[in-house]
Amino acid sequence: MRIQESAENYLETILILKNRLGLVRSIDIASEMSFSKPSVSVAMKNLRLNGYIDVDRDGHISLLGKGHEIAEKIYERHQCLSIWLSAIGVSPGVAAADACRIEHVISSETFEKLKEFALTADLS
Repeated sequence: MRIQESAENYLETILILKNRLGLVRSIDIASEMSFSKPSVSVAMKNLRLNGYIDVDRDGHISLLGKGHEIAEKIYERHQCLSIWLSAIGVSPGVAAADACRIEHVISSETFEKLKEFALTADLS
């Protein structure tokens, strides 16, 4: 199932914040992504209704199975693409920004081949 790029970005941000902070709230997401609290609230409602996240009674957000799977996939792509782009001479800031755009549109086949190439070329 394909979800929108914005939903993938929210899920990835939840994963990153969970790893960094332990507990994630809407205000943390709004701050991290520089979005308004109402925009984040609408997005969290949609993600919750579609079974990607859970929000407990204290407002803490956690990824559910399919949400966690998507977040991990997007985050892995971001990390690998950033490293690869930096290794070929792209400045770190541009590499991170470009990886953020590419991670959503690259096919699984192409990403896997890039990852294989990067591992054999020892780009890290």
